[in-house]
Amino acid sequence: MEDAVKSPVDTLTPMGVMVLALLRESDMHPYEMVRLLRARHDDRLIAITNGTLYHTVSRLQKNGLIDEIGIDRDGNRPERTTYTLTDAGRDTVIAWVRRELPRVDRETDFRIALAESHNLERDDVRALLQERRAALVETHDMHRHGLDKARAKGVPAQVLVEIEREEILLGAELRWLDSLLARLDGDDLPWGPTAFTDTDRYLAQRKAAQQ
Repeated sequence: MEDAVKSPVDTLTPMGVMVLALLRESDMHPYEMVRLLRARHDDRLIAITNGTLYHTVSRLQKNGLIDEIGIDRDGNRPERTTYTLTDAGRDTVIAWVRRELPRVDRETDFRIALAESHNLERDDVRALLQERRAALVETHDMHRHGLDKARAKGVPAQVLVEIEREEILLGAELRWLDSLLARLDGDDLPWGPTAFTDTDRYLAQRKAAQQ
């Protein structure tokens, strides 16, 4: 039996998501992508190397999610190929963020989805985070009840420290998430793909990355 063909969303890696998200801003070459990711400290989310990014760009192009639009030959610098986002790439990165934002079982993917969630409309983000909240409440309750039962049975405290930590972290995330949802319900948090303006700082960052 032949393997089922994977959907474009299933082929995306976290690095692939970041590349597609960058190309939602503007066409750019891989060298600029690397410099922007590092300038924005996205290497706190995943390891960023030139080799990994160039390999990712090649795969995205092969899968029809990005396309070449020109080659820059400026002076003695190496040739730099500029890429643009295809319609399929635009749809795929949004679908990936929608899929990963409510999940509680893949922390790295969630952090990247959260970092790119400004590419979704406010109502979409609010609904997806409400789904995540429901899953977090269930997981938090499971940890809290498990701790109560273990303590009641006299389980030694030293073997429960990891579960205690997880229960506290889940509680803290729920408090943070409730705060974010409240802000999304109000008007003090601009949101959505059209909520940004090209500030002087942003333009300077882009110019520096292109050098």
